[in-house]
Amino acid sequence: MKINPINSFKVELEDMASDKSISHRFAIFSLLTYGTCKIKNYLKAQDTLHTLEIIKALGAEICEDNEFYYIKAPANIKSPNCILDCGNSGTAMRLLIGLLSAIEDGFFVLSGDRYLNARPMKRVSEPLISIGAKIYGRINANLAPICIQGVKPDGFNFTSNIASAQVKSALILAALFAKKESYFKEIELSRDHSEIILNKMGACIEYLNDEKTFIKIKPLKEKLKAFEVCIPNDPSSAFYFALAVCILPHSRVTLKNVLLNKTRIEAFKILEKMGAKITYSVVNEDFESVGEICVESAPLKAVSISKNIAWLIDEIPALAIAFACAKGKSIIRNAKELRVKESDRIKAIVSNLQKCGIKIKEFEDGFEVEGGEAKSAKIESFGDHRIAMSFLILGLRCGMEVDDCECIKTSFPNFIEILKQIGAKIGD
Repeated sequence: MKINPINSFKVELEDMASDKSISHRFAIFSLLTYGTCKIKNYLKAQDTLHTLEIIKALGAEICEDNEFYYIKAPANIKSPNCILDCGNSGTAMRLLIGLLSAIEDGFFVLSGDRYLNARPMKRVSEPLISIGAKIYGRINANLAPICIQGVKPDGFNFTSNIASAQVKSALILAALFAKKESYFKEIELSRDHSEIILNKMGACIEYLNDEKTFIKIKPLKEKLKAFEVCIPNDPSSAFYFALAVCILPHSRVTLKNVLLNKTRIEAFKILEKMGAKITYSVVNEDFESVGEICVESAPLKAVSISKNIAWLIDEIPALAIAFACAKGKSIIRNAKELRVKESDRIKAIVSNLQKCGIKIKEFEDGFEVEGGEAKSAKIESFGDHRIAMSFLILGLRCGMEVDDCECIKTSFPNFIEILKQIGAKIGD
């Protein structure tokens, strides 16, 4: 896909991608309920639609009517007669490993596309196996396909040496089916959607310290109450257009109906530190804080980042584009997690920015970027939606050709439409 540069834009955007993390979670958590759940604005992207097919295979009844999905959970999660296809979604696979490992006498097989089946699952399977789960897969249950023989776990006390919302959510889901209460601790607070949503559904997940990094999970005594929810827009997706504003002078965007959870808007806070003018306004707080983000362009200055990496891990490819357009040297460290995302994102960012004529130094856990004037280049997406979208945004400034943009549909089906809406000229 080729994209040509534009001068500036001023626009309000509301019809963006719904939040992917929240969509996955509400679909999976519906299996824990009685009654009929109603979900509005569910993300209709490849990954999240795979998750709906999975919960259907596990016994849920699903129908779509106008703006809503209606989901009725089965009395008991059943063992399907098929492989459960997670597509490209690590979130779906890791959360489902946690849930299904605790379904007594169940048998399940999880798989995905070639990219997902190359991503590490040991971070989830290993702690679950340590508390009695029976999980099998390639390289000691590290690579999918993953086979699970469900076993009701005892309560556990587990400390994770990484800050990962997927690991935490998997352990929480297993703990809900345990024989007694469980404890989970992480080195720093990761994204906390699962705790917030499950507590509002009627689960009992208690914070044991002020940092909210140590929690107690009580087993479910009965099914959770059904919910009605409108999924907000994904701040990780909205961020691409905040980035576009920041690298195109005299631009402005208002991003509407965006999730404002503090663990999800850290990348916007980084743009503020770099000089962007950003304001936030809360509109509602039904399950999570939701509202508007207004971004105005301003000259960007370099920044160093080494904290709260778990809060902005998905946005780092886009932040790398901001670094490339900023004055000075920007550094990001403690981001080794980027090595095991949809691609090795450190490698992808470094090799592609070098093609654009930007000076960049690679570290095992990050990189250093010297801001300059990027030039048009042929970019390799490595089948990674966030790499593809980040370099298409850079193309708004200098022109760009990006291969394999089909992967964008896994998370942001109307991304290209919005690019055209703000004035981009795109061709094959």
